[in-house]
Amino acid sequence: MNETRGPLLFLIAGEPSGDALGARFMAACKRLTGGRVRFAGIGGERMIAEGLESLFPMGELTLFGVFELLPHLPNLLRRMDQTVEEVLRLRPDAVIGIDSPGFTVRIAKRLRQQAPDIALVHYVAPTVWAWKPKRAAKYAAIYDHLLAILPFEPPYFEREGLACSFVGHSVVESGAGQGDAARFRAEHGIADDARVVAVLPGSRKGEVSRLLPDFRATVERLLSTHPNLVVVVPTVATVRDRVAAALADWPLRTILVEGDSAKYDAFAAAEAALAASGTVALELAQARLPAVIAYRLNPVTVALYRRLIRVKYVNLVNLMLDRMLVPELLQEECRPDRLAAELGRLLDDPAARAAQVDGVAEVARWLGQGGTPPSERAARVVLDLVAMRQGDHVADQAPRLSESPFKGEETS
Repeated sequence: MNETRGPLLFLIAGEPSGDALGARFMAACKRLTGGRVRFAGIGGERMIAEGLESLFPMGELTLFGVFELLPHLPNLLRRMDQTVEEVLRLRPDAVIGIDSPGFTVRIAKRLRQQAPDIALVHYVAPTVWAWKPKRAAKYAAIYDHLLAILPFEPPYFEREGLACSFVGHSVVESGAGQGDAARFRAEHGIADDARVVAVLPGSRKGEVSRLLPDFRATVERLLSTHPNLVVVVPTVATVRDRVAAALADWPLRTILVEGDSAKYDAFAAAEAALAASGTVALELAQARLPAVIAYRLNPVTVALYRRLIRVKYVNLVNLMLDRMLVPELLQEECRPDRLAAELGRLLDDPAARAAQVDGVAEVARWLGQGGTPPSERAARVVLDLVAMRQGDHVADQAPRLSESPFKGEETS
């Protein structure tokens, strides 16, 4: 690697959760190298804040589902060509795809053919334990290293010959459990007797469009028994305007917030949450905020997925516990009457709330809470990989790949 300027890492993130992951990874790389690292690629506002000049707006990649994707396919194909061309021009030391496999895997496959000397890493192992297990072999044919966020994932890939390191889940360093309830209530003038509920309709446009009408109807049902209800809606830049427009005529006070600090303060002030399935469910668990998880996709997309899914739950908390701790109301079950009943139970039944709070503590430990920060672990793995390929050495404080930040666990 270049001794003066340090390694060049090309990062590709396609949605807000990946943007957060990438930003923490970038910050950790800078700490470990004393700033001797350079970045290029595609990312959102958080990665841009860490110094990335995004090749194009990340929001163009934030799509999900067959029918949501099709109208944007020509632009996506053009962006794929542009991304490959930029990597070939820059010749980075490594390309790190951060989740978003629909885009990042296709880029990596083309680069493996056109630039076999560039190290290829994928951050967030595909859920082969949930569906499409043959993807493990597919990834092994493309990538040099895989970064897994769950402790049970590496064996699925190592048996296919792909080096895989468990680095821990980034949610444990999000600060989700460190919000300030008093600050949030004071800042927004929320009365002491108000019942605050967090509503999180997702970070994709399709999610927001499908879920917000049902979430509004759910809140309306709760108003009859909880007249002092206040709804806080954390959102992200990619869908902020859409969410704000939808909230304009809700029949109660709503507070729209943006940014991690405000979101986590809202979590601390809230008594329960209604959320789209996704990474936010783990943030809620980290914040010990009882929640109801909901989701709805295009029916045809769901019919395709249901033939492939091999797990009982969609929420990672439930998956790791192997039981339904956090209510999941999906597709035909995602109805205002069902959602209101479950959310009302969390508001009115202390035992139900306590059961969720107690149940997520073990999950947090499994995800890496209390060990070396996952972003630092991931950064060390990538920097070490680059250094070994270059016959160089990373910062003295960076351990070898075989070291695990979690006692009693082994990684590749």
